Amino acid sequence: MRSRTTDGGVSGDLRDDINRTGYYPDVVADGVFSATGGEEVVSYFVHHETTFDHEEVRRHLTVLVLTPTRLVIAHTDEHPGDDMLPEPYTSTTSEAVMLSAIRTVIVTRMVANPTKGPGKPAEAVLTIGWGGVGRLDLEPAGCSDPQCEADHGYTGTIAGDDYNLRVSAAAEGEEAVAGLLAFADALSQRTRG
Repeated sequence: MRSRTTDGGVSGDLRDDINRTGYYPDVVADGVFSATGGEEVVSYFVHHETTFDHEEVRRHLTVLVLTPTRLVIAHTDEHPGDDMLPEPYTSTTSEAVMLSAIRTVIVTRMVANPTKGPGKPAEAVLTIGWGGVGRLDLEPAGCSDPQCEADHGYTGTIAGDDYNLRVSAAAEGEEAVAGLLAFADALSQRTRG
């Protein structure tokens, strides 16, 4: 749950923070650095969380990496054995998005007791959109006449929903919220038109 945006040694800091999670650090680092394609790491955010799947507790690690030209999102999950792989295993999925393709960077900050002025955010949500995933919500259209039985077709909305990450000070700590916001600032600076 860390973020760095300094100029020197950012790749080393990223590797150190992956190691600190204790979550298969060599496997995670291999997937993350492979996805960066050898590019310089400008900024990053490491988010380690526990997920509950029926009666099992599993760990999940997300690493966001900003390079000079791309946003890399890497997820690593652990799995119990199954029919194909009888031993427990991990899966790392990475996606690299060209910064020029990013259309939106939405940051939501939740601040408690706003009457006291700006304070440390208690929660932050980062939403990034590049048009890779969209959601279409449709419903039957109608009119204001309660007696009307005509077919008015459908109405709806199309929303981009490529990536969301929520971090809470109560769950992950104030440092994690600040780290996500620092990463969002770095991403916003690199994607401005």
